[in-house]
This record gives sequence, C-alpha cells and structure tokens, in this order.
Amino acid sequence: MSYNVLSSYADDFINDDEILETLDYAEKHRSDRPLLLNILEKARKCRGVTHREAAVLLECDQPDLNEEILSLAKEIKLKFYGNRIVLFAPLYLSNYCINGCTYCPYHGANRHISRKKLTQDEIRSEVIALQDMGHKRLAIEAGEDPNENPIEYILESIRTIYSVKHKNGSIRRVNVNIAATTVENYSLLKKEGIGTYILFQETYNKKQYDGLHPSGPKSDYFYHTEAMDRAMDGGIDDVGCGVLYGLNSYRYDFIGQLMHAEHLEAAKGCGPHTISVPRLRAADGIDPAKFPDAVDDKTFCKIVACLRIAVPYTGMIVSTRESERTRAMILPLGVSQISGGSRTSVGGYTEKESPVDTAQFDVSDTRSLDEVIFWLMQNGFVPSFCTACYREGRTGDRFMSLLKSGQIANCCHPNALMTLKEYLEDYAQEKTRIAGEQLIQKELENIPNQAVKERCRKYIAEEVQGKRDFRF
Repeated sequence: MSYNVLSSYADDFINDDEILETLDYAEKHRSDRPLLLNILEKARKCRGVTHREAAVLLECDQPDLNEEILSLAKEIKLKFYGNRIVLFAPLYLSNYCINGCTYCPYHGANRHISRKKLTQDEIRSEVIALQDMGHKRLAIEAGEDPNENPIEYILESIRTIYSVKHKNGSIRRVNVNIAATTVENYSLLKKEGIGTYILFQETYNKKQYDGLHPSGPKSDYFYHTEAMDRAMDGGIDDVGCGVLYGLNSYRYDFIGQLMHAEHLEAAKGCGPHTISVPRLRAADGIDPAKFPDAVDDKTFCKIVACLRIAVPYTGMIVSTRESERTRAMILPLGVSQISGGSRTSVGGYTEKESPVDTAQFDVSDTRSLDEVIFWLMQNGFVPSFCTACYREGRTGDRFMSLLKSGQIANCCHPNALMTLKEYLEDYAQEKTRIAGEQLIQKELENIPNQAVKERCRKYIAEEVQGKRDFRF
C-alpha cells in the first residue's frame, strides 16, 4: 500500500511505510538547524506544518530551538483561542462492554468491576447534579455492548439530557464518545443535535493495536480507524480524534494523529474539531508500569506544543487524567478545553463518594469545578461555558473559516465572559465570584469590536437581573 491522503482506506491515509520513513527522516534531521529554522519560519505563518515537519520539530535536540518551539506554540494558542479555556464534564452512561481492550477495566473479561447502566431517571439525576455544579457541556461515554448499550439507548439518553431544565441550569451541548458505528447511526446522532463525535484511536500502529484489542468489535482496526469518515458522511460536522499516549511509541502515534487530521482536511474538507491527548492511567486491573512507552511530563509538553504548531486551528483537550501541576504546564502551550469536577464512574455525580469500582480510570485532578475555575482565573485564563457556535450553526468548515480569519474573537470572547457571568451569578463560591467579576471587567476591554463590546456589557447587566443564555 502507498500513502494516499485522499483515500478512504486506513492503510492508505495512515500508511505504516510513510510513518516509518517520517520517523527515520526526523531522527536524521533532529540537529539540522537550517531545516529546523525553515520549519519554524513556516509555522509562524500560522497555517500549520506537515506531519513530517512536525516530527522534525518533535525530535529537535537544539535547546534554544526547543525553547522557540514552546514559545511559538504559546503565541499560536493566544492568536486563535486567546486566554479562554472551555469547561466540560464526562457523563458515563454504562460500563457494559464486550471488547477485550487490555488497557481498559471495562473489558468484557473483567470480573472485578461492577457493571452498571443508568436508567433515564438516573441520567436525569446525574444531569441535575452536573447542572448544580454549573456545567453546560457534557461528553457522554459508554462501553460497547449492542445488547446493553444499543444506539436507541444512546439516542434516548441524549434526548433526556437536553430535556432537563433545573433552576437556571441546562445542558446546551452534548458531545458523544461511543464506539465506531455505521453511517446510518451517525446520521441518527446528528438528528439528535449532538455537538462533537469523539473517538480515540488509542494507537495508529496496527500491529500494536491488534495486540491491545484481542477480541470484540473494536478489534477491527480498519473499521475503527475509518470511523471519522463515516461520521462525516453521516452529516456530523465536528469530530474529535485522540490517541492514548503510553500504549505505543509516542513518536509513531504523534505522526499518525497528524496524518489522520491531514486526511480529514483533504478528503472531507475539514480537519478534526478537537484533538485529545490522554495519557495512560491506573485503573482496576490496569498497571501503567506494564506498558513500556510511558510519556514523561517534559516530552508531554513538547507533544502538546508541536501539535499546536501543526494544527493551529484545532481545539485541544486535556482531561482530569492529568494533575493540577501538569495541566498548569500544558495549558499555555495549546490547550483550549479541559474537564472539571469530573467523575469517571457510572453514577458518580449523585453518589456521596465516587463509586470507584465502576470507574474507567483514576482521576488525577480531583478538585471541584469551582476550584478549577478559580485556579484558571488566578492563572490568567477566562473560564468559558460557551456553546454558541454549535447552536448558531458555526460548525465544521464554517467554524474553521471564522477561526482562520480571526473573526471568531468577536464571538468567542464575549460569549466566554457572558457564560462566566452566568456561572458567577448562579453557582460560584464567594471568592470565585469576586475574582470573576474583576476578570470580566478587565477582559471586556479585550473585545476588539466596539459595538460587540457594548452589547456584551448590556447583556451582562441583564444577567444580573436574572436573564440567561445570551450569545453572539
């Protein structure tokens, strides 16, 4: 098979020979200053670099140029996403699963973990608990089991989530992270008004993938890897990719991740809406020490920076898998979304203590949502609960064109401030409220369009009077 970015076959657009040649090329040119400087000069134009150029940056062994890589990533992040950080929470619907994934405690052969599937009434309770925290955006998660978690259950759950209105709370965007499925099922998800369809590849190395997935539907590497094509064929504009760093050589998967983004851009007209960068974590029966490809913090920072340089328009997500310390390190380098106050167990938001025996992985950042919001503001970020682009139809290539033109700032920044104001009015602790009010007054001055700025001030004043859900 030869490398073909336009092909619909995984062997062509995630071509092993191309990845191996890229790895070899990057290794040979890691000290090639003229080449490295040329790539950085290209990257400063903020139009991205190729997977091969990004691989060279990742391998760079020049200390001063490595500092420049980190600095450039920060500049690009600020240019396109500003100092805003969007917040969300995962909602685990069911941990029934028939796959045999060796790195996940949900695998079908695990007899230690308690199996649970939420009823629609239980989902309502979970959603109310999340709304009472202040969340507006969820990512629903479920194991793959056609009997326990059929597409009809997922669709009904989405309808339930959107239907719950509690006090001033509502979930305005439901992202979906479920197993690879058919074009027809993706069309059904689209009709229910989902935001982003998310699916992690885990690893792009087929040989490694096959060993990690010995049984179940997920063992079909090709069906899994080609899922994003089917999702977009089913009408879903926004898709989210990711690998699980630590399962395989990070260099290989870094290149595969970018090749997948390049394929979607070339073949479907729009690259991924988001890229996630989870690292392997401990869980029931899962010992990360048994996987030899762990990624240390320094390398992790460079991966995030090089991804930001390579795909400047794509959102980047970091979950509570990462600690407060690690998140503080990587947020400025390119991250645009984080989870907060997360529970990775089924029913975890309504239990007094998180039911660890149904958790998918251990949470490293265990702070409450309010603590995370206060921390973000103390570190110069604007916490955002904005879902306006999705609800205004600014998705897919329409979102990307606004982002590339820079006009998104006249939408995103005021929307972030207005959703932060909602949080401060309805949910915040006193010190968070005081800090947030000061931040809003400061950040209002950073809205470039004067008319938008004045409208934003007006809407924020109306929020004090109880009105909600303003958006540009």
